[in-house]
Amino acid sequence: MNVWRRLSVPRRALALAGAGALVAGGLVTIPVTVAHAATQCDVAYSTNDWPGGFTASITIRNIGDPINGWTLGWTFPNSGQRVQQGWSAEFTQTGSQVTARSLSYNGSLATGASTSLGFNGAWSGSNPKPTSFTLNGVTCSGGTPPTDPPPTDPPPTNPPPGTKVDNPYAGARGYVNPEWKAKADAEPGGSRISSNPTAVWLDRIAAINGTPDSSSNGAFGVRDHLDEALRQGAGYIQFVIYNLPGRDCAALASNGELGPDELPKYKAQYIDPIAAIQADPKYASLRIINIIEIDSLPNLVTNTSGQPGGTTMCDTVKANGAYVNGVGYALAKLGAIGNVYNYIDAAHHGWIGWDSNFGPTADMLKSAAVASGSTVRNVHGFIVNTANYSALREPYVKVTDSVNGQTVRQSKWIDWNQYVDELSFAQAFRQKLVSVGFESGIGMLIDTSRNGWGGTARPTGPGATTSVDTYVNGGRIDRRIHAGNWCNQSGAGLGERPKAAPETGIDAYVWVKPPGESDGSSTLIENDEGKGFDRMCDPTYTGNPRNGNNPTGALPNAPISGAWFSAQFQELMRNAYPAL
Repeated sequence: MNVWRRLSVPRRALALAGAGALVAGGLVTIPVTVAHAATQCDVAYSTNDWPGGFTASITIRNIGDPINGWTLGWTFPNSGQRVQQGWSAEFTQTGSQVTARSLSYNGSLATGASTSLGFNGAWSGSNPKPTSFTLNGVTCSGGTPPTDPPPTDPPPTNPPPGTKVDNPYAGARGYVNPEWKAKADAEPGGSRISSNPTAVWLDRIAAINGTPDSSSNGAFGVRDHLDEALRQGAGYIQFVIYNLPGRDCAALASNGELGPDELPKYKAQYIDPIAAIQADPKYASLRIINIIEIDSLPNLVTNTSGQPGGTTMCDTVKANGAYVNGVGYALAKLGAIGNVYNYIDAAHHGWIGWDSNFGPTADMLKSAAVASGSTVRNVHGFIVNTANYSALREPYVKVTDSVNGQTVRQSKWIDWNQYVDELSFAQAFRQKLVSVGFESGIGMLIDTSRNGWGGTARPTGPGATTSVDTYVNGGRIDRRIHAGNWCNQSGAGLGERPKAAPETGIDAYVWVKPPGESDGSSTLIENDEGKGFDRMCDPTYTGNPRNGNNPTGALPNAPISGAWFSAQFQELMRNAYPAL
């Protein structure tokens, strides 16, 4: 149940410019190897460019007969364009000719189905987009499905999707998890906040039916929580979908139960049972909000080979499509239910606020949203700052400030980031997500469960103008040692209470990470819950490149992730802002 976010060292000089092009056109009916089969398709190809390099995102949509194995081909217009590292396909290049072949898990495309792939590339001179693609040797120019499409699976027995409201939080009472409430009420003063809605974390298969003997979760399963929500008369309930294969690929505090190659198990034993329960007509009156896979997709942008602290596990799940296709499957399966709302995790400003991460992360989120049969219509919005500590607003430090003619972006704290707080980042990232193809009505959530930073250490005005560092460090609300620190942060406080529609583009402030639940253990604690030990949770650790080799700022004596941490809960209440 741990979630973190670390800092990815920026490529300071790079400024990314996104561009997109859709290749589509008329009808193609050229037969291929199987008699009476017709390959018809269209391809969306978009890039984010920087000097000498780019990231390409490709979506293939099959609008012809079903395909079992595909080969996508195109010609680069410029001889200086090269594919360097690809994912979700096997790439080869000869001269300007590029071929991308399907992998074992994504070769079958039914009529109307889509799949996504991509690559990092290099260019010299210019980086024009290909103007034509072929699929299995046939030009991909769009068209209409065959007159007599082959039989498909029978329609689902679940109720057809209903009309979703624009903001599921608006005008609705949130579900109060009685298991979290009981822990909060047992703390001195805890009853002051125990009636706030928090999310229910489903961080393993067993949590679907309840885990009465675990340190985290509880005896309630999904159906128990839904029944209790009905009893409470709640209008919405929040679940965290958190069990991807190879989960937590760049940290160790909550690696999870599934190996990187267990995508079929994730689908059949985790997502499918959750969807079956949520689709029960008994719960049709509830707005069921799913927070989809914390911390997953941004890792594929910032924590693979070539990045500071990149890991082999992140390389593996990027190459085999476990994250992209797992998220796509969850979106498609859960999004088909009329009263379900999916919000994908989108990290936080201290992770992807740099130009070098901002655009590529939006593209990666888009690739997952259209993977495994999903479409962007299955995404109601995105959530930022989940279980992180980034301040909602920085009233005394603006990224546009200068000190003695020097921009504050040069300070060690901001480190050339384009953002300094979560509200400005969330609003800007929403616009970026719309620009890459998400629907214009998407809303953002900001987790404010631990980003209040009140108490006696809270600044009351700007810092000294001696230098950009004294100015920023003296005036910033976020009192962490470094913005890359994410585990059980000392000095943190509760932030804004859950609230619907607080700002333009923001659906709600939420407490998705329940206050008082640990991010990870301060020392190694043996357990059978899939919870590891990450040195970023160790208060004696002096750091790594992701946090500028600074002390972690973590609280001592913390239990494993998801377990109740009384000392932290008390500190969060003590430093709450607004104060309790």
